[in-house]
Amino acid sequence: MSIRLSLLLGVVLTTISCGGGKRINTVPPPSQVATPTVAMRAAQNGAQIVSLGDATSGVTIYYTLDGTVPTANSTQYFATPFLIASNVTLKATATRTGESDSGVLTQNVVAGVASGTLVWSDEFSNLTGVSAQPNPSIWTYDTGNSGFGNNELETYCAWASTASPCDTNDPNAYVGSDGYLHVVALHPSNATYTSARLKSQGLFSFSYGRIEARIQLPEGQGLWPAFWLLGNNISTVNWPACGEQDVMEHINAQTPDWIAGSIHGTNLNGSQTQYVSSGQSFGTWHIYGMIWSKSLVSYYLDSPSNVYATFTPANTPGTWPFDSGAGAFIILNLAVGGNWPGPPDASTPLPAEMLVDYVRLYTN
Repeated sequence: MSIRLSLLLGVVLTTISCGGGKRINTVPPPSQVATPTVAMRAAQNGAQIVSLGDATSGVTIYYTLDGTVPTANSTQYFATPFLIASNVTLKATATRTGESDSGVLTQNVVAGVASGTLVWSDEFSNLTGVSAQPNPSIWTYDTGNSGFGNNELETYCAWASTASPCDTNDPNAYVGSDGYLHVVALHPSNATYTSARLKSQGLFSFSYGRIEARIQLPEGQGLWPAFWLLGNNISTVNWPACGEQDVMEHINAQTPDWIAGSIHGTNLNGSQTQYVSSGQSFGTWHIYGMIWSKSLVSYYLDSPSNVYATFTPANTPGTWPFDSGAGAFIILNLAVGGNWPGPPDASTPLPAEMLVDYVRLYTN
């Protein structure tokens, strides 16, 4: 028997001779993944929200923003649009096992925005006169009653969910005609609590900038409102390696009243600073903000000049996850019970509402 391999017109020919007969098998070369595509839509004041896609299914997309050709070591796109507020040259390529890598997409993004400029926001406007759905192009939901790693008691409900104990007639998240986002914890029966956890995962994300929200918090035993961010790469590296930035967490009805700003990552868990009020209540309106730049995360209350916590790789031992380029998405939620606050009791005011006036993002 003799075997001869030859390459003819891009097709591998395998010729097998046996007993004077021949059979020719053809093996096509690997197909090539389609070149990624880009879509852009305006944010505010010149900033752009960028989405990447590909006609080939099941691909992994890598991209750069400095004009260099992306490789498998470049930033991975996690199917969440991201904000660009500067002039960059975006390049992207796609890969899939068993196929040749795609060509390289090149897109110049012109978005040179001055420092301190508002580039994105949700103002929770509602002119309908009735309660409305939070903007579905920004917010989706975590749902269910898994305890979410903290033994929480609530069932999180999405807008219009009909799964018991969720009630479309009594939603846990809505934009009122008052122009506020209402995140509502309910107690529909003796051992049942419902609430909402809104997130921008898959819809909007950013890297670096100054983000703030004006919020009125509920206070009471077992109530745990929060405004925070998780890394887009949570789907591949899991928590806490993806990084968590807690702009504001508040529990119970402490005396004196306080809120906490924290960061979490591999061996960074528990890095936390508390802001203790001077006789004021966090049950009134306050602005909770974060300044995020390379190698720095700072938290402030009411004004960027009132920074109460600053974290850097130098002052926080562990693996710093906040400069990976993966970006982060936003979460607003009101938990009930859990390891930190403990369970509600007879003194807990239910229903309880976290009201959000706006969420705004500025350039550094």
